[in-house]
Amino acid sequence: MKVSSGNRGDAVRSDCYIELWDEGGVTNQVFLKSKVKALYGKSIETLCLEMLEFFELQGVSVNIEDSGALPFVIAARLEAAIKQFNSIEKSFLFEKLPENDYPIAPNRLRRSRLYVPGNNPKMMINAGIYGSDAVILDLEDAVHPAKKAEAAILVRNALCQVNFYSAERMVRINQVPEGLNDLEYIVPFGVHTIVIPKCESPDDILFVEQRIRKITGKAGAVHLIPIIESALGVENAFEIAVSSENIVAMAIGLEDYTADIGAQRTEAGNESFFARSRVINAARAVGIQPLDSVFSGFEDVEALSKTAQNAKALGFEGLGCIHPGQIKIVNESFSPSEKEIEKAKKIVFAFFQAEKEGKGVVAVDSKMVDAPVVKRAQKTIENAIVFGLLNQNWMESYGNELG
Repeated sequence: MKVSSGNRGDAVRSDCYIELWDEGGVTNQVFLKSKVKALYGKSIETLCLEMLEFFELQGVSVNIEDSGALPFVIAARLEAAIKQFNSIEKSFLFEKLPENDYPIAPNRLRRSRLYVPGNNPKMMINAGIYGSDAVILDLEDAVHPAKKAEAAILVRNALCQVNFYSAERMVRINQVPEGLNDLEYIVPFGVHTIVIPKCESPDDILFVEQRIRKITGKAGAVHLIPIIESALGVENAFEIAVSSENIVAMAIGLEDYTADIGAQRTEAGNESFFARSRVINAARAVGIQPLDSVFSGFEDVEALSKTAQNAKALGFEGLGCIHPGQIKIVNESFSPSEKEIEKAKKIVFAFFQAEKEGKGVVAVDSKMVDAPVVKRAQKTIENAIVFGLLNQNWMESYGNELG
């Protein structure tokens, strides 16, 4: 029997294609085709033979067509082939990079989330360098159904071996219940947040949490972000948002939602206004972040900026990105502008002064300002500090005013 895994072709980079078959003997063999064979052929062959021994295989031949794959990619492809060849439970694991040992707070900024196909090593290797707040390794829609098993292994290895440069490490699993099996490959290996697609009821959250608890032995091991992508999900948005303390944000997926209600997605977004508002309101009612859908026209910079600004005006705190070129615009759109910062500073200091004088409200630029407006202004200032948009002297004076 011959099995295969990986990708090959003229356009493939940072990947490899592996074929594995049984020769019927006792000696394992590795045949390598690679442009870097002179430099790395021996180490690739050693890795493959080590893995065959680890999985207790004998008399097996491995054919590798290498297109610049890193060791963790080769290992993932070979393990995927081995598990097709022989149903083996154990896994060949890499150590986690110490650079990725950083925590993620529940209220972490999530302005930009870069989606990366879970079966494309070329895109995931450098995913962390572009400056997105989060990187989503996608096991769902971005992966062909026939490739999902090997993608899960590749994503597991990437979580261990790719430097994500302080980005929040997210993985979008497949729809529940199939996606529950994905958790075995990602929860123990440094994922910060599980993204749950097509979430339609609190039961989806419950099933995910039960499986995570089974894997880790404890509750709250990772953050959760459900994506609302159907009419039923929109109707149940609040019940979903309030179903777990581990939910840190809730997103909407407009491609599936508009298809579900029989509408065409438009730039104006009138067809999804109700659903987006419902998701925002549910998230705000529970105290978690509302996140908007992805913007699919990655070459239209003007439309992207407009979409992001409109999303911010509605109350969203972030937007999904399908291309690194979108990140800068999205981050800027969801960061406080200079005008917003100056207005927030005036509001906060005016209110502090009014409090000292025993007043509950104060006028700023001929408009009355009370506690809810001040709260929003304080949030703007806090974000500006996080983004480095306010200097140290002002930060110190702000802290003194806060007491």
